[in-house]
Amino acid sequence: MNAAASFYSPVQAIAGVVIRELYRRKDFYVLFVLTALITLVLGSINFFNEDKIVRPLKELCLFLIWVSSLIIAITTAARQIPAERENRTLFPLLAKPVTRNQVVLGKFLGCWGASGLCLVVFYLFFATIIGAREHALPLAHYCQAAVLHWFLLGIVTALTLLGSIVFAAPSSTNTITFVLVAGILLLAGHLNAIALTLRQPLQIIVYAIYYALPHLAIFDMRELIIHSRPTVPWLIWLAALAYAAVYAALFLMATCWLFRKKPVN
Repeated sequence: MNAAASFYSPVQAIAGVVIRELYRRKDFYVLFVLTALITLVLGSINFFNEDKIVRPLKELCLFLIWVSSLIIAITTAARQIPAERENRTLFPLLAKPVTRNQVVLGKFLGCWGASGLCLVVFYLFFATIIGAREHALPLAHYCQAAVLHWFLLGIVTALTLLGSIVFAAPSSTNTITFVLVAGILLLAGHLNAIALTLRQPLQIIVYAIYYALPHLAIFDMRELIIHSRPTVPWLIWLAALAYAAVYAALFLMATCWLFRKKPVN
């Protein structure tokens, strides 16, 4: 018990610093205000008073929430370790003593926790706006969607931390991670169909990429909410969470391994 406490105490402290850092910055506030303003302006137009037009409003708001949450998760995670190295605070941090694994885990939990708190605010805003128009509050849908969304951000956060070890500058990590995540969301589900049109050995390579990539689209419940479809069966929902946990753990292990190999300076 003491060993576990001694390991997680520095991790919790590092995570707390990351969360406080996010709320001192303007990223979340700017993105939330933009999302709220765009949604409220379009929702206040008379044309949107028709019940059938609530769907485009839901689609727009959820799209803005997804874009904003990805921006927050990626930009926050990308700057963590490079900033520690640039500000020369990594040396005293590791001398406390705190292991490199604890630094990575603390940074991950801080970024993931901060993203989760942002999601709570975004989804509460969404539920308030749409509930006022539809006079209904499907809590099960929103809870399933928010938790799946949060676990997706766990994969993205772990992937971004891995990129921050590989690439020199946070800007490079941001750009490459955004492109990679967008590509996975839009194209990963179609790679198996593309593989069928190819000859060997390209077919095997594309199939390998298809099965190796995390299929982030399975965490997207926007269509179910927009069209008021039934909730995802809970066992499938739990399996998706486990799927996300596995990929996040793999990316974190790779990050820890590379961080241990990389010189601090």
